[in-house]
Order: sequence, then C-alpha cells, then structure tokens
Amino acid sequence: MARREEEQSEFVDRLVHINRVAKVVKGGRRFGFAALVVVGDQKGRVGFGKGKAREVPEAIRKATEQAKTNMIRVPLREGRTLHHDTHGRWGAGKVVMRTAPEGTGIIAGGPMRAVFETLGIRDIVAKSTGSQNPYNMVRATIEGLKSEDSPRRVASRRGLKVAQIVSRRTEATPKAEQALEEEVDNG
Repeated sequence: MARREEEQSEFVDRLVHINRVAKVVKGGRRFGFAALVVVGDQKGRVGFGKGKAREVPEAIRKATEQAKTNMIRVPLREGRTLHHDTHGRWGAGKVVMRTAPEGTGIIAGGPMRAVFETLGIRDIVAKSTGSQNPYNMVRATIEGLKSEDSPRRVASRRGLKVAQIVSRRTEATPKAEQALEEEVDNG
C-alpha cells in the first residue's frame, strides 16, 4: 500500500480535454465522457492517455492509468529546455519546438503547454499549426519529443566524445559574431 502512494506522488497529471458524447437510445440520450490526460514526473518523463467511461472521474482515472504505462524519457539540457529544435507531426497536427534561453518560460498553446509542464521543461518556444484537435496536438508533441537526442547519445552513435559535439555548438556562436563584425567593417 505504501509503495502505491509513493508511486502516486511521483507523477504530476494534467487534464487536457474532456469530451461529452451522447448515444441516443429508446428512453432518450445516454451520455459518456472521454478524457485526455498527460502525466509526467517533471524530470524528463512524460506520457499521455485516453479514457472513456459513463462518469468523468472514472474516465480520468482510466486515462491516467494508460498515461503511466505509455511514458517516454526525453533528454533535457540543464533540466530546463531541449537540446535542439525539433518538430513533430500527427495527422494534420504539426508542432514546432525551439530551445529558449533561461527565463523565457513556456511559450506554447493549450495541450502543448500541459505536456511541457509535466515533462519539466521551463524554457521553450513552441507553435502548433494545422489541426487544433487536442488529441492530435498532444500526439504531435510527443512524436517531436521522441526525436530529441542528447549530445551523449549523438556522440556514442558517431563514435566521438561528448566534448567534440558540444564544442561545435559553442563554436558556432563566436563564428557568427565574427562574420557579423567583418560585415559591419566592410559595409
């Protein structure tokens, strides 16, 4: 019993959307509810789930259980943002996610914001285009986050050291500044 309570407090869940559906029967209408829930540990793990039931709390419980079983791990830079810009797509829903400097906050709409907050991202800029359906937006966001790679993973795949991968990222900024200075001097 104590293990179950400990596991419960580890995750943060966010209700994204509730849909009421009606089935017409002989005596009138019979209502059902569908819930979309995002669950995360705010340390780089996130998952989403859908639940359907005749009562709202039961639908939310089913969605939360499904979300906990379908979690993915996303590598975060400094525990606050993504390592690189990425995009995701699911159906007609398209999502673009960009890294952001510290203090930016979460600039994202509706369902994407819930995913980022439960994931533990504090600084990100995101834009969704295409479908506004919350199910497709959440799925597109998760698909984009699945393609996120950490420098350690990239280095091991290429047979390089992490310092070589990270140094390329930091070298790009001074080169751009130097090119800009030369342009100003020549112009």
